Amino acid sequence: MIKADISKYRVNEVKKLSERPTYEDFGKSENKLENELIKTRCILGEFQDVLYAHGKYSVLICLQGMDSAGKDSLIREVFKDFNISGVEVTSFKVPTDLELKHNYLWRHYIALPAKGKFGVFNRTHYENVLVTRVHPQYIMAENIPGIHQVSDIDQKFWDKRFEQIVNFEQHLAEHGTLIFKFFLHLSREEQRKRLLRRLEKRVKNWKFSPDDLEERELWDSYQKYYEEAINRTSTPQAPWFVIPADNKTASRLIVTSILLQELTQFKDIKEPELSDKVKANLEYYKELLEKGKV
Repeated sequence: MIKADISKYRVNEVKKLSERPTYEDFGKSENKLENELIKTRCILGEFQDVLYAHGKYSVLICLQGMDSAGKDSLIREVFKDFNISGVEVTSFKVPTDLELKHNYLWRHYIALPAKGKFGVFNRTHYENVLVTRVHPQYIMAENIPGIHQVSDIDQKFWDKRFEQIVNFEQHLAEHGTLIFKFFLHLSREEQRKRLLRRLEKRVKNWKFSPDDLEERELWDSYQKYYEEAINRTSTPQAPWFVIPADNKTASRLIVTSILLQELTQFKDIKEPELSDKVKANLEYYKELLEKGKV
């Protein structure tokens, strides 16, 4: 089984995204990578059962990436062996009128996983320091006191948001939420190919929007703000992992391997033990059932 070198992907120091690889295959064929993924996700699925029974931690997985980076398919493949009731996926779109009447973290807070469960955020609270930085006019819809025009949104505003997000995640961690943040690092050329496939394959046409091309023109701005957000908010309690995303199967395997390796280090996560009284009478209970006495 492939054991991903987590240190290669975890963000522990300030580093440019351009210095991080977008492709990985571990020198293995697509079939071998797929087989490794199946084995690893099966073990992760078994861990989820234990996490649920233990009931003291929740796991929050945050996925970010440029359009077509593979977030949807990664969720489908990584969690395929989970008990469906043990994982909740939330995809965050443009804020609704109700969401805009609250602070920007509210809709994320109410979607957090309960103890014993995995929660996956497909796009996350980081949209509030990413897409809004590329399009600062979106901030105006939040109706924030003191912000009357786009020119009021200065660097201090963004510095404060980074601080708020770090504090938000610290609060979650202190109350038993294990946080993993994955940036699916896609190359611009690979995105071009994937967007083209959306146009060439009829069954994928529905995924395409002309807005995809307009946002692609802003690639450099997005990379700049992703880089800053990742470097400023990767903390021990809520680390970022930059995952090479040009090879979808390898990216899924890396994410699954990181989750399994990191989560199994929590030795206190184990199935609750039966009371001495129940253990002492297991054979008796078994006999009652076998003989149809109950």
